Amino acid sequence: MKLQSFCFNPLQENTYLIWCEHTLHCAIVDAGMYDSSEHKQLQDFIESNNLKPTHLLGTHAHIDHIFGNWWVKQIYDLPYYLHPADVVMIDRSETMAALWNLKYTPSPLPTNDLSHGDTITVGESQLQVRFVPGHAPGHVIFVDEVGSQAIVGDTVFRGSIGRTDLPGGNHEQLLQNIEAQIFSLPEQYTLHSGHGPSTTVGYEKANNPFFQ
Repeated sequence: MKLQSFCFNPLQENTYLIWCEHTLHCAIVDAGMYDSSEHKQLQDFIESNNLKPTHLLGTHAHIDHIFGNWWVKQIYDLPYYLHPADVVMIDRSETMAALWNLKYTPSPLPTNDLSHGDTITVGESQLQVRFVPGHAPGHVIFVDEVGSQAIVGDTVFRGSIGRTDLPGGNHEQLLQNIEAQIFSLPEQYTLHSGHGPSTTVGYEKANNPFFQ
């Protein structure tokens, strides 16, 4: 699968497009577009590469990862996949937006539930779903085994981990799940995080201060 990242919204969240090279079917992962210029940036990339959006996937539903969900629904009307334990985050999102003085159009609710072990088929390519709660109660990651890469949301960052002081966070649970579900991947796997640069399994196992 091919992958393109975009840094969007005031919280500098990474939105991803991932697509099958053969069919050009694509999934939008963590739609963080905040305003019309960011909507245009994503849409222009989709159109210029002749991509055909088929899925909206959520690693979790903290507000910076769902700003663009309403727009994706309006423009592409895609099925929205999310773990059911994170629907509570969508329910709280208007309160969070007001708290941080951010403009927010409510996200639609998911149409499809994600569970650990699910396979998402995008064109002729597949993503494996792994359940990695701790940063958010319904956090999942998407693993592209053929491409030796994973979209890991806010579980692990280059040299850090996701914050666990937000509602639904659990520090020990996050550490255990990163070890079990992410560090069990081969060391050469690229990890695409929800903020900041990508990293690898091997680099984080050797250098992440939370695991030394």
